[in-house]
Amino acid sequence: MKSLVEHVLVSTTPQGRPLVVERSGHRWIVATEPLRWFERTAWWERQRRMPRGQGCIDVEVWRVQVRLGRNPNSDLATMDLERDPTDGGWSLRLAA
Repeated sequence: MKSLVEHVLVSTTPQGRPLVVERSGHRWIVATEPLRWFERTAWWERQRRMPRGQGCIDVEVWRVQVRLGRNPNSDLATMDLERDPTDGGWSLRLAA
């Protein structure tokens, strides 16, 4: 299964842990302790060549469970977030 990405805004703690995900005009609040790991990235699928001077082979991934807004009755949703190692931006992984 190939994964696609959608760019999202993520607010984090000073240590970099996601707190809020803003997607399509909605705020999703992280409701449980997120899980973080690193993966080897297939950089050649996104770029023609490796950026000069950067060993961009690992990508940081966070799995978060979120609720829509501050509604405690909102169902939990699971999102896999990927942080861009070059600019610090965030993407949401979407299954294709």
